[in-house]
Amino acid sequence: MKFTLVGNGRMGRQVAMVAEQSGIHEIAAVLDVDARITPESFRGSDAIIDFTVRDAFLNNLPAMLGSGVPVVVGTTGWDDVREEVVRDVAAAGASLLYSANFSLGVNIFLRTVREAARMISPFGQFDIAFAEQHHTGKADFPSGTALRAADMILSVNSRKKTVAAQLPHDRKLAPEELQVAAIRLGSVFGKHSAFIDSESDEIVISHTAKNRSGFASGAVEAAVWLAGRHKTVPGFYTMDDFLNERLS
Repeated sequence: MKFTLVGNGRMGRQVAMVAEQSGIHEIAAVLDVDARITPESFRGSDAIIDFTVRDAFLNNLPAMLGSGVPVVVGTTGWDDVREEVVRDVAAAGASLLYSANFSLGVNIFLRTVREAARMISPFGQFDIAFAEQHHTGKADFPSGTALRAADMILSVNSRKKTVAAQLPHDRKLAPEELQVAAIRLGSVFGKHSAFIDSESDEIVISHTAKNRSGFASGAVEAAVWLAGRHKTVPGFYTMDDFLNERLS
């Protein structure tokens, strides 16, 4: 397969390396975020992989959707306009797969956290919180993966209603709030942890990324999957859709 990469940062370079080392994929083009991007920029590609920043992704989205080439997006920080993006994808008859984290290990971890949150829901003695750590260069806070984990916890645990990413100094955490803490430290690739606590027990579920290759490999696998899906059922997809099919 031929990929066009939008963005030439750390993740873009890692995706290029994984694709080129595979022996079956190649990079057709690497587009800088400051370049003038049009639908023709993606001609000859089987899939687009975007790892940029919010503004660049949203500015380039019309050109990517208009190209007719399926788009894999690892750019985070645009959850507030997600419904608009979903509508734009549908209106264009395009295919887009979004994930805050393409690591297969992280996605297995998220499913494990969701199941644990579901299991403790009937038992009031168990509380749950979430935390993440990333390098100081990471822009979004908390991470998209942490917010995804929070959504999954809220969807299955009836005792948690809202996310508390930051607390005022003059009040305590309410029982129905799910705390999501974020730490920015040195060059940490990424660590996510769910903490479950009672008077008698402590359960900690964690995932630590050792390098960026897992994220890049997952993005390439998702792009191959999306290119096949686009031919028959275009639409907006997530890593859940990818995993549901692979695990079935």
